[in-house]
Amino acid sequence: MVTALVTGVTGQDGGYLAEQLVDAGHEVHGICRGEPARAREIPHLAALGDRLTLHRADIRNLPSLIRVVDDLAPDWLFNLGGLSSVAASWTEPLITFDTNARPVIGVLEYLRGRHRRGERPIRFIQASSGESFAGADTGKPIDETCPVDPVNPYGAAKAVGHQLMGMYRTQGVFCSSLILFNHESPRRPARFVTRRITAGVAAIATGRATQLTLGNLDVCRDWGWAPDYARAMLLAAEADEPDDYVVATGESNNLTDLIAIAFARVGITDWASYVTSDQSLLRPADTAALVGDSTRIRERLGWAPTVGFREMVEAMVDADLAELGAS
Repeated sequence: MVTALVTGVTGQDGGYLAEQLVDAGHEVHGICRGEPARAREIPHLAALGDRLTLHRADIRNLPSLIRVVDDLAPDWLFNLGGLSSVAASWTEPLITFDTNARPVIGVLEYLRGRHRRGERPIRFIQASSGESFAGADTGKPIDETCPVDPVNPYGAAKAVGHQLMGMYRTQGVFCSSLILFNHESPRRPARFVTRRITAGVAAIATGRATQLTLGNLDVCRDWGWAPDYARAMLLAAEADEPDDYVVATGESNNLTDLIAIAFARVGITDWASYVTSDQSLLRPADTAALVGDSTRIRERLGWAPTVGFREMVEAMVDADLAELGAS
């Protein structure tokens, strides 16, 4: 039986990964910043019961993080913690680096020390981001060979961690960097535009709202289904060798496509009359389009997305309707 430790277990990706690890029969541990009892109030974590053991630590406090890792000595360590909002990274750039870059350095140094002492290796899987390549004007979808070129503090912080992974592999550390492109689910917090849209549509459909206010509508993204991306991390941990892997669908969709599908799910076709654009919600240096090429992980690890764009959006709308007591 494999022992796995997941940072960020209370987040969207961490929860799905914990469930998949449990389903695979592994011993699963998670790190939460607050009291474990509070984390247990999250329904999908509560459903795991004693199959998930929670440990309190703050990834910004390296000694507390390393203490848990050292005491547990897991076979696999997944780093999914940190600030995950591009918009918030512009208002909290220091916190963004403290949570997304500094812990990676600390963990890699700890793992390098274990290797030098001849101790049992721990496989380290880092959740990197396609945002680290947002400024790369390659004229093609982003793959693992594209130059790192972030355009926001979040992408820059994630780029630090990503680039360190390759360096520490040369030092004998088993560490893989999964370059995750946008991925969504009903567990996505409402501050993210995709969930803001599906929750807003559900509110309009049930008479709880009349308008949906958004920022820039002229963006294209490679949106995937979050459980598929959690499965990619599991495959990377099981792989014979560590590497960098882009995780993406390879398909570009416009935000207006997402809006149209969401409204159509509740029987509204003239969605434009319900949507307004607020200039104050525009993000600095927002990238118009960002698409990934996941050929490497598909060919080497057999990964492939199982849920398409339309199905993803409809599932999110359905979940938001259910949350409001409608169907």
